[in-house]
Amino acid sequence: MKGMIIKRILLTEKGTSLKESANQYLFSVDRRANKLEIQRAVEEQFKVKVKKVNTMTRQGKAKRMRTAQYGRTPTWKRAVVTLEEGHSIEMA
Repeated sequence: MKGMIIKRILLTEKGTSLKESANQYLFSVDRRANKLEIQRAVEEQFKVKVKKVNTMTRQGKAKRMRTAQYGRTPTWKRAVVTLEEGHSIEMA
């Protein structure tokens, strides 16, 4: 898969606690990317060694427009990346 696989690092309370306790980082990734592509992209972009990748597809939420119509936010994919001991990602 060519193009941008990693969209952004997710800075959340859960992500911060995972980083401190288990050396895991949360990323918003392309929905079509598989675990191997995500692993390669993280290793290339951040120069770290990845131990494991877990992914989950997050369903988009129903949102009401200004009228009585409803729309949806897009469905997206989240990746929890576990790094090898001694590796970390610096967040500025």
